[in-house]
Amino acid sequence: MYKVYIHQSTESKRVRLRRDTRDTPDTGVADGSGGTYIVNKFINEHQLPHLLFYGPPGTGKTSTILACAKKLFKPAQFNSMVLELNASDDRGIGSVRGQILSFASTGTMYKSGFKLIILDEADAMTNDAQNALRRIMEKYTENVRFCIICNYLSKIIPALQSRCTKFRFGSLNSEQILPRLEHVVKEENIKITEDGKRALMELSGGDMRKVLNVLQSTWLAFGDVTETNVYSCVGHPLPIDIKNIVNWLLNEQYFSAYSKINDLKIKKGLALQDILTQLHLLVNKIEFPDNIIMELIIKLAQIEKQTAAGCNEAVQLNALVSAFQNARDIEKM
Repeated sequence: MYKVYIHQSTESKRVRLRRDTRDTPDTGVADGSGGTYIVNKFINEHQLPHLLFYGPPGTGKTSTILACAKKLFKPAQFNSMVLELNASDDRGIGSVRGQILSFASTGTMYKSGFKLIILDEADAMTNDAQNALRRIMEKYTENVRFCIICNYLSKIIPALQSRCTKFRFGSLNSEQILPRLEHVVKEENIKITEDGKRALMELSGGDMRKVLNVLQSTWLAFGDVTETNVYSCVGHPLPIDIKNIVNWLLNEQYFSAYSKINDLKIKKGLALQDILTQLHLLVNKIEFPDNIIMELIIKLAQIEKQTAAGCNEAVQLNALVSAFQNARDIEKM
């Protein structure tokens, strides 16, 4: 019998979580790159350059610059000294030449200091808008600093990149997420189990925003945040379900394996895409020779591609079961 080794994770509610749990300037965001320390040093020495923060969603880019803005400006100054634009705002060339230019070119009402313009999700800006922004950055550098935030650095034109100090925010690991998660749980008085915490971190993919969103959704839906409740809330298959699926694929005959997996999908409302995602993480733990594992990974990738393209799930499930049946047949030879 084939085996696969899987790690098994063992009051009135306030709806507001995320904005109230942003980091302070001194604690920073645990981006793991030392970037927050360097930015703090810029602020303390009054030498803040134009900044470019890039990296995956939910890694603390916006939180970092907002924390810095609160350190730079007093509450009474904040609204007049900071302009924040995100994806919900019009940031075409008209906006750059209008709202941004007007804010950048207007002097401050205070004796010293500079204004701060935060452009969140700047990779959605057109090239024309970015080129117009470049000229504003050059002309009004004495009066304003820009912080450009994006997910994809390649979508920011080189001319803007060269005018900024760049910081990459990588996906957060469990050690970086856990302290913040425990802080939120304590502040909001949420009932959560250890396996619930592990489930949140495993499903987040290093995205702190996703951790908080799933935490809030699970809390509101079930009251207690446990592993089962977390997986049920987001519709992902439980680890025990994945273990059963793998065992069926490795040990059952074709029709039996197909029938059991299909029944489980229907009963629990699972998406084949989510099952494939979890299988990708476990394939290299199966007791198959390396060449068979490599072949399985390639076939899983092809099935996932076809599923994402909208192909019939029943056909792709058939391909999944067949791929494992073929691997078993080759291993026996």
